[in-house]
Amino acid sequence: MRTVRDCEEERRLTIAITNAHVIPVTGEAFDGTVVIEDGRIAALGADIAVPEGAEVVDAGGAHLTPGLVDAHVHLGVHPEGDGGAASDTNEMTGVNQAGVRTIDAIDPLEEGWDAALAGGVTTVNVNPGSGNPIGGQATTLHTWGRIVDEMTLRVPAGMKSALGENPKRVYGEKRQTPSTRLGNAKVIREAFFEAQNYMAQQAHAAAEGKPFARDVTNEALAQVLRGEIPWRQHCHRADDVVTAVRLSEEFGYKLVIDHGTEAHLVADLLAEKGIPVLIGPLFTTKSKMELRGRSIANPAKLAAAGVEVSLITDHPVIPISFHVHQASLAMREGLDRDTALRAITINPAKVLGVDAEVGSLEVGKRADLVLWSGDWADTMARPTGVWVDGKRVFEFDEETREERVASRELV
Repeated sequence: MRTVRDCEEERRLTIAITNAHVIPVTGEAFDGTVVIEDGRIAALGADIAVPEGAEVVDAGGAHLTPGLVDAHVHLGVHPEGDGGAASDTNEMTGVNQAGVRTIDAIDPLEEGWDAALAGGVTTVNVNPGSGNPIGGQATTLHTWGRIVDEMTLRVPAGMKSALGENPKRVYGEKRQTPSTRLGNAKVIREAFFEAQNYMAQQAHAAAEGKPFARDVTNEALAQVLRGEIPWRQHCHRADDVVTAVRLSEEFGYKLVIDHGTEAHLVADLLAEKGIPVLIGPLFTTKSKMELRGRSIANPAKLAAAGVEVSLITDHPVIPISFHVHQASLAMREGLDRDTALRAITINPAKVLGVDAEVGSLEVGKRADLVLWSGDWADTMARPTGVWVDGKRVFEFDEETREERVASRELV
């Protein structure tokens, strides 16, 4: 039986993945080698020598990409196959839940994490749900591990907020505000006014050397107002997208549009203001009115207008193992190949503030890599090897058709 020390020794191995078609994302593709040392990329190029004593993985000419990034999932807080009974996605006991954090509810042993690895997804951002106008704080983390704190790359990684039908439905049924789009915006404004007052009182108390009673809700919103974390605005309809922009300019926070079903209709506004869109999920039915404009062609329309686009699964809405296929089908509908790969790697990493660590293959970055059975964009291709922090955590045996995930147990 291996010990934790053995696992740490394995992470410190020098690994050379040779004879690969390497697609770094932020640089030109090449045929060559990637060297991993101490869990990070030590060298890559067409003429890289294999270090003495390195473990050699011959890629056989296969595509090697960065680990994929999905910036909007509910992995670990919405378990697979339970019908929502065990879900910790929404704390729907009040409209302003800025103080809750998904890290306090993520189960890293839930089966969806293995599905993520099977799809080549090595980094995700776990959001609260969209039942509240203000839903809480997100967590960005790796998809392999046993203890959430050790998997985490950034926390908090953003503040979830929702406009549109979801909070209207939840609180309208309770005969509470918000039951309309007007009410949604009112709740958000009131919360920011309160947070601004809180910050002013805190600063005054500090200047006078007096004690100050802190609270988790306003402390969290203060991070948004100070620009430390982005405001992740769930919205589908074009008018809700514009409301999101209006609110962000009133209070001066950094805005990210999540879902953006009709964002292409106001793409010029978003491009002008440099607001990124995390678009998706793209495979689902038009299950409510705001989704009537859903189309796999919309990412290409946004990108053509100059908007930075990322694709999201909203797992479990779309199984996370299908993340790469959204990119493939978006290519069929006009999204160019390079932009499609950026939309599931470096673009979401930038939105999450972890692009210095993941999202591309560069010297010094974490060794999160995916080896594919064919062209990564081919819907028939699949990951045959996945590395997280230089540890091989997934492999697919093409002869036996068997998937193997490294144990998450204490071994």
